[in-house]
Amino acid sequence: MGRAGRAAISDRLPGLRDAWKLDFVVVNGENASNGAGLTGEHAKLLLAAGADVVTLGDHAFDQKDMMGFIESEPRVIRPVNYAKQAPGRGLGLFADRRGRKVLVTQVLGQVFMKRPFDDPFSAMDDVLRRHPLGGMAQAIIVDMHCEATSEKMAMGHFCDGRASFVVGTHTHVPTGDAQILPGGTGLLSDAGMCGDYDSVIGMDKVEPMRRFVTGMSKGRYQPALGEATLCGVFVETDDRTGKAVTVKMVRQGGRLEQAGP
Repeated sequence: MGRAGRAAISDRLPGLRDAWKLDFVVVNGENASNGAGLTGEHAKLLLAAGADVVTLGDHAFDQKDMMGFIESEPRVIRPVNYAKQAPGRGLGLFADRRGRKVLVTQVLGQVFMKRPFDDPFSAMDDVLRRHPLGGMAQAIIVDMHCEATSEKMAMGHFCDGRASFVVGTHTHVPTGDAQILPGGTGLLSDAGMCGDYDSVIGMDKVEPMRRFVTGMSKGRYQPALGEATLCGVFVETDDRTGKAVTVKMVRQGGRLEQAGP
């Protein structure tokens, strides 16, 4: 989320990769550029910091240069149920540091979203039918990008046994429901943001509070620039089945308690 979130990734991710022996890292970057979208230069920064893949979201193309950049950079993934004519890819198959194949895909939810997208459940069913867990993909990561916690949880259960992990993004607030579902799929309703939590979902508090209290706006939202907390989730999978063995929330630095694997 904005400059503070980019700094948290740049400063902390390289050390975390080494300390926790991470084989594969996915970063959601859709609010990394001034809180709205992602530029090509900022995508390069996240990848250079240690992200293997960067996912986007409903603000995928707020920064216009992403329209061209995503066509040349397969490690940046936009939602799979976006408009058919949208540039880029909604999924990708990548190799982790040990050579295992990891499928990463992102899908947009529909509940409370500002504009309708194609049905996320049929879109994800198509992806998982074409890429069965344990086949070409030894692990499958699903980024469920939407407002409603219930829709994120429903997607987790829908993918149970067919994906390694389903993680919610978009609402910027980490949830405490990290779990392994009965079929072996890990689930966290929302990973939270990497950004300044002395804020309103990453934005400087003044303008959002004015709008909530008075119903009137005076200026644009601006990302908060204080010290960022790095939030996310740590997942360990079984090499044979691709299913989750461990799922733990990650919160480091800033205003939240220290936590990790």
